[in-house]
Amino acid sequence: MNQPSAAGDAAPATMRAVVVTRPGGLDALQIQDVAVPAPQPGWVRIKVKAFGVNESEVATRKGESDPEVTYPRVPGIEGVGIIDQAPHGSGLRPGQQVATLMGGMGRSFDGSYAQYVTVPAAQVIPLETSLPWDVVGALPEMFQTAYGSLKTGLDLQAGQTLLIRGGTSTVGLSAATMAKDIGATVISTTRHAERADDLRAMGIDHPIVDEGTIAGKVRDLAPEGVDAALELVGCTVLPDTLGCVRAHGTVCFTGALAGGWSIPDFTPFVIPSGVRLTSYAGEATDLPAQVFAQQLQAIADGRLKAPIAKTYRGLEQVRDAQAGVESGTTPGKHVVLLDD
Repeated sequence: MNQPSAAGDAAPATMRAVVVTRPGGLDALQIQDVAVPAPQPGWVRIKVKAFGVNESEVATRKGESDPEVTYPRVPGIEGVGIIDQAPHGSGLRPGQQVATLMGGMGRSFDGSYAQYVTVPAAQVIPLETSLPWDVVGALPEMFQTAYGSLKTGLDLQAGQTLLIRGGTSTVGLSAATMAKDIGATVISTTRHAERADDLRAMGIDHPIVDEGTIAGKVRDLAPEGVDAALELVGCTVLPDTLGCVRAHGTVCFTGALAGGWSIPDFTPFVIPSGVRLTSYAGEATDLPAQVFAQQLQAIADGRLKAPIAKTYRGLEQVRDAQAGVESGTTPGKHVVLLDD
């Protein structure tokens, strides 16, 4: 039998949320008064303080997500805030700072574009930090993806050289700061020459301009090839990325910013002799609480940088935040901060 839940102060009966009732443009993001969700058995209710805005939520709004997304839907695949209600035995308590992400949030069930969100207790990451909520809100999805790619996908080690293809993306910027903290040398790409200084400002050793092929430029920097490569652009450039890596080095395919999730008429011989190809697609459980705590402390200490493009205040600015993500003109995470 399910145990009753422990709760903090009583939540209101209704809340404000951004609801997509039908796929469309920015006007499809409608602020509505809706019922505060009641947690299912084994679920947690979180008072949302901030959330990052992601490409996948733009796709949900446009109707371009996986078939699991039905409408009406409150988007939002990640969020941070304070536990409002938690099940007994979960190790979680009302008033606790937490992050949550993925696991179907904002896709198969309502997400974080709201004052409250309910999620399975298993996908809640406890935290304790004095960092501002907008900084914390920028981190969960991009840190989880970057950390999983570097650790699970590449097993990156100190002293190695890492290539990040898609370096001005949020995951690319986050991976770069983590890789530098590990002790790696980082080569990172941008399609726009004027953004090379942005990459240098993040501590990247060698920014390079990606004009479609980069293997020659990378080999000029690392004649034997890099030890590891993180592919974020997609399969359209994957063969060229594979050509940047030394024998017994590894390429991890994590994203497809330019589209191209598959290679037509794929042959294994597209992979150079001795180069390893793997992939990463993870969940909240791939970012242990202690690892996230270390990353938060590293930001507080100034060793890691949180790549934030812009902070928006209130649900009224969600349209502006998604427009900022779509424009791609400012590197970093777009974050919505909610008022109390």
